[in-house]
Order: sequence, then C-alpha cells, then structure tokens
Amino acid sequence: MFFECKVLSSLEKVFCRPEWKAFGTECPPVERNHFSGAKGEVVSFQLAVKAEENFHLTFRAEGALTDMVEFREVGLVPCEKPADPADPFVLTHEPGIFPDPLLPVKGSMRLSVGNWHSVWVTVRIPQDFAPGVYPVKILIGTVEIPECPWKSAVEIHLSQTVFLEVLSFALPPQKLIAVNWFYADCIAEYYRLTPWSEEFWRMLGKYFRNMADHGNNILYTPLWTVPLDTAIGGERPTVQLLKISLSGGKYTFDFSLLERWIELARENGIELFEMAHAFTQWGAKHAPKIFVNENGKEIKKFGWHTDAMSPEYTDFLNALLPELTAFLRKMKLSGKCYFHISDEPTLEVLEDYRKASALFRKYLDDEEFPVIDALSNVEFFREGLVRRPVPCTHHVDHFPLEEVRQRWCYYCGNWSPDLPNRSYGMPSVRNRVLGLLLYLYRMDGFLHWGYNFWFSQYSVNWHLDPWKDTTAGRAFCGGNSFNVYPGEDGPVDSIHFEVYREALQDLRLFQLLEDKIGREKCVALLQQGVPYPIDMSHYPHSNEWLPEVRDRVIAELKKEFGPASA
Repeated sequence: MFFECKVLSSLEKVFCRPEWKAFGTECPPVERNHFSGAKGEVVSFQLAVKAEENFHLTFRAEGALTDMVEFREVGLVPCEKPADPADPFVLTHEPGIFPDPLLPVKGSMRLSVGNWHSVWVTVRIPQDFAPGVYPVKILIGTVEIPECPWKSAVEIHLSQTVFLEVLSFALPPQKLIAVNWFYADCIAEYYRLTPWSEEFWRMLGKYFRNMADHGNNILYTPLWTVPLDTAIGGERPTVQLLKISLSGGKYTFDFSLLERWIELARENGIELFEMAHAFTQWGAKHAPKIFVNENGKEIKKFGWHTDAMSPEYTDFLNALLPELTAFLRKMKLSGKCYFHISDEPTLEVLEDYRKASALFRKYLDDEEFPVIDALSNVEFFREGLVRRPVPCTHHVDHFPLEEVRQRWCYYCGNWSPDLPNRSYGMPSVRNRVLGLLLYLYRMDGFLHWGYNFWFSQYSVNWHLDPWKDTTAGRAFCGGNSFNVYPGEDGPVDSIHFEVYREALQDLRLFQLLEDKIGREKCVALLQQGVPYPIDMSHYPHSNEWLPEVRDRVIAELKKEFGPASA
C-alpha cells in the first residue's frame, strides 16, 4: 500500500521501522477510533502514518472540538540503554532511536520513506463543555515545499474520523501530592541564563506551568544549591534563593527571591512547595553548598568541608529555621510546605540522621511543616525519625502503611522487571498503570527525582545535550532522568510525561467512582478479570487491559451521572 494511516491509543509506541514487529510484538497494535474524556480531562491518541515517498504531510481537524485539538509530531531520540537487560516485560533492550519528544507540527511533517511515524493528537476538554459524542474529522494532506525542485507525482487527500465522547461529569480536583524534582540550575546552564535575571524568571514560569499542567502540584525549591546527585566533593552550579548575611556573629536573611519564586509558582498553578534538602544525599554527613555574605564579602560558607553537626552549621540552622517558618506562615504556606533532611540515608549514617532529625523537630511541627524523605530502610521510620517516609516502590510493602502519617512512594531507575516505570524501552502501560496502583495502595503522595535533570550522573558534566544524551551519561535508562526536553523557548513534552498525566487522571477517575459506590465495589471493578491480587509487581501488561478497566469505570459512573447524551 502506497500510504497507510492507523488510529492508535496513547499506549502504543510507534517505532521508526518498516514493520509492525518493531512495536515489540509480532502482532499489529489494536486500532481504535472511539475515545472518551471527562470534563476537564486531556485525551490523547495517535495517528500512525507510513508512505513509500517522503511526503510533507499536513494535519487539521474539523468539528465542534476543533479549537481543542493539537497535533504534535512524535520525534525520535537516540538511547543506548532503553531498558534494563534483566527485564523481560519491555519492548526492547537494544540501543536505537526511540519515539518520545512531542514536536509542534510547524506547517508540515516530513516522512522517511517506508517507515512508520506518529502524530500525537491531544484534545483538551473544557470544564464547561456540553456532554455528547463528537466526531473529530482529521484531514491529512500533502504540501509541496517551494524551495524543493522536485515535485511529487502523487498527492495525499485523506480523512480519518475519530469519535470523542465528552462525559457528563468532570474529573474531581487532584488529591495526590505529585512531584518530579525540578532543577533550576539545569535551566540556567542549558539556556546560558544568569540565575534570577528577568529572562531566567520568564523561563522558569514556562516550566512551572508545564509541571502543573501534568499534575505536578508541589515544587522543589532551591533555598540553596540542591545537594542532589552530586559527586562527593563535587558541585552543582550555584542557584540559591536565600540572601544570607553574617555580621558580628549574627545572621540576617532576605527572603525576597523566595517570595518571588512562590508567587510565580502560584501564578502558574503550583500551590505546594518542598524545601531543598538540608544535608547531603545518602546520609546527613555534610552541609549543602551555601553562600553567605560575611562582613561584606560573598563566600562559600558551607559545603563538603562542613560536617553536618558542626557548631557552625548547627548555629546557622538554629538562626534560619525560626525566621524561615515565620516567613512561610506569612506566605500562607502552613500545611503546604515540606522539608527534607537527607535523600536515601543508609543505616551507616543512622546516628547522623538522628541528630539532624532532632534539630529539625525543634522548629518544625509535623502537621504545619512536615518532613518527608525518600528512604528504603524501615528502621528510620520505626525510630520515629521520619513520620512520613517515601519508600521506593519495591520497598513499599516493608512499611506498615496503616501507621504512617501520609502514604508516599517513589521510583527512579528500573529496580525490578515488574514495577511501573517510564523507560523508553518499556510499553507505556507500565507507565500509566501507576495511577491504578497509587489508588489501590491509597497513596497520598508520589515522588520522582527527575523532571529536568539534564546533567550527567553526579552532575559531573553540566553541559550534556539531552536531545542526544538521554541517559545522563549512560547512567540510567532513557526516560528516567527527565520528563521534558529543553526547547528553544521552553519545555518540549514527551510521550512518557503525557502518559504519566493520564495515569494521574485515571487516579482521579477511580476516586470519583469510590465516592459514588464505595471503595470495596470500586476495587472489585478494577480487579475484575485478573486472577491474582494486583500489586506493585503483579498486573497485566497488555495494552488492552487498562482501556478496558477505564471503560468499566466510566460505565459505572454513567449509572451515577447519566449518559453523555440523551
């Protein structure tokens, strides 16, 4: 066939190959042209296209939803490690080029001869849109490029009609606290911007808006240069919100930059904040890099040269914490601001962590300013050092979830062949299943370490090109260290970030159903057809399963709210 076009769900990955087997299976993907979405939901599907000529294609929509439809080309990026070689539930472990960045279709999209390509179609349903089943007619055509001396003998004029059912109910507000850690220093380095310049603030706002649009409602905040993923003795670029002065042995603090940061985040839809870790990663042994104006001179007062429990650093925290919490109260952030001590402390540093925890508890009430930390060893929780632990998904079952103040979990790399994740080589169902798992585990919060980590591991190289190096210097599976690519003037979305948003939307849908029919019936509906209890490591891997679950949930909700149309 000279030209082919298939309508696929957002869970398919369309590889730039001639054959369907490049999708990870000998069987072709399931085509579908009916989708549904609640009011306020973002619905995505794909157009997979292939031609025997490298056409320049155009795409446009007709129908009542036309103004809500966006077309983006699924771009391709190289990856040397798309998935863990020990993981059997992946599309491929082999290096190659992978579909992930979503590029605006500027005028037209060019195909490579004989290969499949994909267009990502996004429909944003307004909160007040009338329910009903709406046909979306998609017109695909060819265009000649004026500067090209060769003209094609064939033109494409094709239409595909997709039906989108706008449901009679709206998604409820998101309850989950969701964060992918944001790195302001990566923004500064990639765009060559001076921190806290007007252009830097403008760029921050674009990324804040993108995070909020994908369900991230809490922002990692660099009071000082964040002590994450930093080689021992090494440094990340200096990005510090606090202006600190020391004169005559007395500290003074200027919170004006922090105030602007908070206000900018709020303007762009983010209401919760995490303060940067107060001690180094993998154990609270040292202070983070902190600059202080001491007697009129800007110096690196604290860092790797500072023991965590040194009198100098303890004095600093004793001076800072009362004033910082007073400022946060003034900003109406009581109960909306989280603190960190150290990321993933080990048992070897239990005593150091115990001392740091005691210092923080002097100033931070657990309800007003909670402390959360990613940790895998339950001993820290048993000793009461962390009342809101954030265990990795493969350690969740080690924690007595009924006893924690808030239920959190996180994932980073691929720790197990069964766990959810977002690697390039994985099927998207292992990304989207997160929403269902968070519901079943009654999670209050989810954390992931990389919204925009564009450095190499341990921040040894600050100037990687994330369009070419997608593994943080061959350290992680592609898709783990960042969710967005740096565009010329702001973030470029990815397949794995769009599917992550779908997972959070699913969670809200399940919570809505629970409010109507109760948790027991809702869980039974989700479990239907699966002969074993669904948990973090056990769930179906087919692309058809989650859409079927969603269809059952919507059918039940229609009984409560009524059908989309009469």
